[in-house]
Amino acid sequence: MNLILLGAPGAGKGTQAAVISERLNIPQISTGNIIREALRSGTEMGLKAKSFMDAGQLVPDEVVIGIIKDRLANDDCENGFILDGFPRTIPQAEALDEMGVVINKVIDIEVPDEIIINRLSGRRVCEKCGRPYHTESLKPKVDGICDDCTGALIQRKDDQIDTIKNRLNIYHSETEPLKDYYEAQGKLAVVDGQGTVDETIALTMAAVEA
Repeated sequence: MNLILLGAPGAGKGTQAAVISERLNIPQISTGNIIREALRSGTEMGLKAKSFMDAGQLVPDEVVIGIIKDRLANDDCENGFILDGFPRTIPQAEALDEMGVVINKVIDIEVPDEIIINRLSGRRVCEKCGRPYHTESLKPKVDGICDDCTGALIQRKDDQIDTIKNRLNIYHSETEPLKDYYEAQGKLAVVDGQGTVDETIALTMAAVEA
């Protein structure tokens, strides 16, 4: 089965993709990971991507799509795959269709913005050992101090409210229209991602198997 996972930053999409990958024994294909792999391997598309990155430019869609196409040709994709982080825009989705890649189902993990903001802005990490915490759901024994190494707990820039809101705005303007695009193709399944991780996994697997 060929799947796409959609969801705003902080909706837990990566966790869902990892579970589906393990249960269905199909690869989870993350755009960032395969671009890095293409760069390491020195493929034709990887070298093209490197030329743009070296010039401080964004890698254009046609190069990203070429890298995706190369990755999907690997033997481990024979029985299916999960695209996580691609497509991000309507033009990318259209290019995927034009490439002849058949997508069986698109799973959209829906979580309201206010819950995402609370989830992400509450995250803290130990500056010494990297252990994660949360101001509500995973508190340290002593406020602001790591249980393991007594390092100070910090908030990463990505988890600051202004950064989160900016990422959500980009998602709503550029990626969210994909829901209508795939709904028109009869491929969209919406999953409520507000519950616990296990609850969301159960709903996601039910949507995949429906």
